[in-house]
Amino acid sequence: MRIEVVGRNVEVTDAIRQHAETKAEKLPRYFDGVQLVTFRLSRQDHHHHGKFDVELVVDVEKHTDFVTHASDNDLYAAIDASVQKSSRQLADFKERLKNGHR
Repeated sequence: MRIEVVGRNVEVTDAIRQHAETKAEKLPRYFDGVQLVTFRLSRQDHHHHGKFDVELVVDVEKHTDFVTHASDNDLYAAIDASVQKSSRQLADFKERLKNGHR
């Protein structure tokens, strides 16, 4: 599984990258077919203080990509929220596959 962290109007520091990678490493426990996880981090306004947007794209086998969005004043909280939403999507998808409802 590959993990990419891309920043737009945000400098991606080692701490931010490490936090995102740590959170993303938990996603395969919800569905084994995860191939690529991409974080797109951006700031809504270009000033020092602003809201951060996180778009999380999870590429899985035999399905279209799962995309989640989260916004928060704290970048770490936005990353956590997007990973939580993605884990819910993956768990629901796996449950649908088990039950045969495609």
